[in-house]
Amino acid sequence: MRTKTLLLAAALTAAGIASIQAQSNVYSVNVVGYVNVTVPGNSYALIANPLNATNNSLGSVIANPPPATSFYKYTTGAGYTIYTFDEFDLAWTPNGNVSLAPGEGGFIRNPGATPMTLTFVGEVLQGSLTNDLPAGYSIRSSKVPQTGLITTELGMPANPADTLYKYQPGLGYTIYTFDEFDLAWTPSQPSIRVGESFFSFKGAASSWVRNFTVP
Repeated sequence: MRTKTLLLAAALTAAGIASIQAQSNVYSVNVVGYVNVTVPGNSYALIANPLNATNNSLGSVIANPPPATSFYKYTTGAGYTIYTFDEFDLAWTPNGNVSLAPGEGGFIRNPGATPMTLTFVGEVLQGSLTNDLPAGYSIRSSKVPQTGLITTELGMPANPADTLYKYQPGLGYTIYTFDEFDLAWTPSQPSIRVGESFFSFKGAASSWVRNFTVP
């Protein structure tokens, strides 16, 4: 999966500067932009929505993919629910209401031979961000649209025996485990790209908390 990031089309919203009774100034800066995620032809990819939109449902975030595109949403303890973009109705079936918000993710299948480009449009999440990591398997992604090492740079906590499964289209999974003796990722610390999600296995539930502000 090839990811192209074109962010920081910074927009000052809500008038940008507001005056309050104490005559101090409050600055509100929202950073908006778009991210293109390319899925190779005849392939699956683990994708994520890296930007917060007004409506983060599948039908809104991926509104018009090629007909017969399929999305696989994994629920911990319940497995996959499959959504397909119907070639006749040009709508997701059984519906497009499932959530695809920043921090989540899922498999997408490109049914055609031509690479498929998904364009995500929205706002960079800022402030104190919490992503719940359930015990067992789940599909997760960074809430911050940033490429980096999963723990050192993206801040995901790791405990002994935690496992991360990174999927590469056409190649399958690369498996990373947090070693209980060295307290380090092995064979190396995985790097996650913008617009990419991954399988996480946690022995116990935890929270992925990050405080982030665009410089």
